[in-house]
Amino acid sequence: MSSRKLRRWLPALAAIALTLTLAAPADAAPRYPVTPNIAVGIAQSLPNPAASPAGVNVACTPSAAHPRPVVLVTGTFGNMIDDWSGLGPTLANAGYCVYATPLGGNAHALIQTIGPVATSARQVQTFVDQVLTKTGASQVDLVGHSQGGLIGEYYLKVLGGAPKVHAFVGLSPTTHGTSLDGLAYLAKVFPGGEALVGAACAACADQIVGSSVVKAVESGGITQSGVDYTVLETRNEWVVTPAGTAAFINEPGVHNKWIQDTCPFDFADHGSLSYSKTVYGLTLNALDPAHATAVRC
Repeated sequence: MSSRKLRRWLPALAAIALTLTLAAPADAAPRYPVTPNIAVGIAQSLPNPAASPAGVNVACTPSAAHPRPVVLVTGTFGNMIDDWSGLGPTLANAGYCVYATPLGGNAHALIQTIGPVATSARQVQTFVDQVLTKTGASQVDLVGHSQGGLIGEYYLKVLGGAPKVHAFVGLSPTTHGTSLDGLAYLAKVFPGGEALVGAACAACADQIVGSSVVKAVESGGITQSGVDYTVLETRNEWVVTPAGTAAFINEPGVHNKWIQDTCPFDFADHGSLSYSKTVYGLTLNALDPAHATAVRC
């Protein structure tokens, strides 16, 4: 194109560029980095285990599209960073206000969430109230991984938290308990975890099949009126066993899902569920089923 013709087209090209700029959606919300896997998550937690993952515990006002804050409940031996540096920023990037709190132990210790389940559930109870006050929301959504799922179930049923919760998503929750062997396998994932299994891990005893905590959750039915329950499990489960049976809630209205039924080649195991892209998609759909989208494997 000659320079004369180019000058002739410049006003039109500028107008088109301006139109496209104005039409493009503004990405006003910050974009948070998503940690790729639990090994990196553990490494990131070493300098400061009490820190929050990217996008979590950030000052946030719930939007009309996502009016309920999401509270993440950590699993056994985990801290906020190593458990939620995948799903946490993913939810924040999708426009949710996301919160988490240290549970079941010293907030500055690498190994956390080892205290009694009932104590951790009361911590969640207090934290949910704080989140509601801070955000002005009337309810939250709960997402719990492993023991975090059992803590959530205990909070909803035994502590009467159901009126403050709209949706519950359990990532391989220890709903019906598991074996000490399973928890010992999990402990090997976390530096120093093996030394804490047994007497030093009250949460471990609380998650054994037939424990008083498990019985309190199971007795008379688990689900609570007004709460939408989703349980996500992997066929590569080696902690919460028997796989599926130990986690799923077989009651009316509960959405029990194997992640491999959505993405057959998702090889996530128990520890890495909160870093699974399939879990990201299924969790987002569970929190907002009216706008569910196809899950990217």
